[in-house]
Amino acid sequence: MHRLYNSVEPRVMDEDMLKLAVREQGPKEEAGQLARQEGILFKDVLSLRLDFQNILRIDSLWQFENLTKLQLDNNIIEKIEGLEHLVHLVWLDLSFNNIEAIEGLDTLVNLEDLSLFNNRISKIDSLDALVKLQVLSLGNNQIGNMMNVIYLRRFKDLRTLRLSGNPIAELDDYRMFICAHLPGLVYLDFQRIDDHMKELAESKHQYSMDELKHRENLIQAQLDEERAQQEELEKHKAAFVEHLNSPFLFDSMYAEDVEGNKLASLPGVSELLQAYKDKFVTICLNIFEYGLKQQEKRKLELDTFNECVQEAIQENQEQGKHRIAKFEEKHSLSLNAIRDESDLINIEVKILEYSEDITELFNVLMTLEMQLVEQLEETINMFERNIIDLVALFIENVQSLMAQCRDLENHHHEKLLEISINTLEKILKGELDEDLPDDLRALFVDKDTIVNAVGASHDIHLLKIDSREDELVSRTNSWCAHLVDTIHKNEIMRNRRRVREINQYIDHMQNELDSLECSEVID
Repeated sequence: MHRLYNSVEPRVMDEDMLKLAVREQGPKEEAGQLARQEGILFKDVLSLRLDFQNILRIDSLWQFENLTKLQLDNNIIEKIEGLEHLVHLVWLDLSFNNIEAIEGLDTLVNLEDLSLFNNRISKIDSLDALVKLQVLSLGNNQIGNMMNVIYLRRFKDLRTLRLSGNPIAELDDYRMFICAHLPGLVYLDFQRIDDHMKELAESKHQYSMDELKHRENLIQAQLDEERAQQEELEKHKAAFVEHLNSPFLFDSMYAEDVEGNKLASLPGVSELLQAYKDKFVTICLNIFEYGLKQQEKRKLELDTFNECVQEAIQENQEQGKHRIAKFEEKHSLSLNAIRDESDLINIEVKILEYSEDITELFNVLMTLEMQLVEQLEETINMFERNIIDLVALFIENVQSLMAQCRDLENHHHEKLLEISINTLEKILKGELDEDLPDDLRALFVDKDTIVNAVGASHDIHLLKIDSREDELVSRTNSWCAHLVDTIHKNEIMRNRRRVREINQYIDHMQNELDSLECSEVID
């Protein structure tokens, strides 16, 4: 049934509506008065109630980036939308609206409580992102297929479910089916599911549940395998040698090679091609294994570098803390001595001494920082030289192996050209015993045609080898340059932060002394 409350015209959320709601729901009394004067930023609002507003469309909520609770019940909303920025939402009420499909919730990964009670929904789906879902209310909708319940098995934290008022709730096996298929459920339609009910449901649906669990296990095993394969692929990509542990590169040379695939049917070429492939794939596998070993060396070099940097920073920080601790120990005594001193000249002398102590501390801390900068600069430069050398060696050896692939291709090209010309001569003399496919025979009209066909195949193969080599070299160099650049930038940022910390601390100490000096002069 379509709802339209109080015969008021449908409304769309706008800035004025949201400001009014925030103001009305904000703090009261003095805090509220202050908030109204200064205004409340939408990003500071954690809870928002927009019920009974005759809202037709959800809009303008993107500024409520930290919202955790949103109440939109008792409106005339037809579509779930405009919520993508509310990534911190934990509680969402969209009950008593005109929603027909579950959608628009993909970014709400923190949602725990969702109410879609009393809408026009006929299918439970599109909730996959709600991995933390604990409470789901879908009562008084149009869900008629009991298989919808099986979809909810993926939500391992789901404890409370409401489906009463749907056509499925009228089925004889309703409660038993849900209890059997959602064993983690605690409450169904406001009634607690006791252990006895769970045992009966499990017994009644044991056969179908065994089949379902078996299918789920197979699916999960497949997903685990795909995930493992993806992780392995990412590891290979990090070493810049992905797919080189298989015939992938060799097969790619023939994937778009029309002429080469035709020529593979020539007598004697099949054996030649297999021998070529075996040697080519072996070289690719050598590149792959070498790449993984080099990746381990680069990782070890980076890990060692990071350890050295952290040790140097930690040691330097300990020295700084020690000097600050000694200063602060003396600091409290110095301030008390100044406060207790009654003679103005002595006060000035003590203030001067304390000011000199602050200056000395500043110099010590800055000296320590400069020493650390020099130490880290030397460490970074050494790492940069080492990692560049490792990368250069890796590229040099890979290029040498790729050159072997090109040599194999050149050798294969020569042999293939020789076989092709011999075949042409036999055809021209009428001495060819074998029948050739029509598309292959069409290449043997004259020498130029067959030479061009063999040459075109050769060019495609070389281009594939060159492209893979260029890609590997380019990616490796880019990775190295980016890594070194990031390390230098991080060190600059660390130094700036440290200098800022030192200055802030010294300024605080100096301000404290200045305040004391002013108070003593006034007294």
